[in-house]
Amino acid sequence: MVKGMGGAMDLVASADNIIVCMMHTNKAGESKLLPKCDLPLTGVGCVKKIVSDLGVFDITPEGFKLLERAPGVSVDEIKAKTKGRLVVEGEVPEMVF
Repeated sequence: MVKGMGGAMDLVASADNIIVCMMHTNKAGESKLLPKCDLPLTGVGCVKKIVSDLGVFDITPEGFKLLERAPGVSVDEIKAKTKGRLVVEGEVPEMVF
């Protein structure tokens, strides 16, 4: 028997700041940052930030706001791999580790 993550709804309902860490694209190279989610949702509007292998994004009403980009990754690459609305304001710094 395979068990899923129990209590996921409880986690998102009681947390103030949900940050999702994920790969930016799937195995086929398609964007996972989409204009609209087509999967069942555990919580709506609860994710505040996404950290992907390409960058760090705030979730805003306008779209995915690019805050930082991964080392060696250009804004143009992030634009090409993001299907949802991407918000880029000014110079986007590279992450520092």
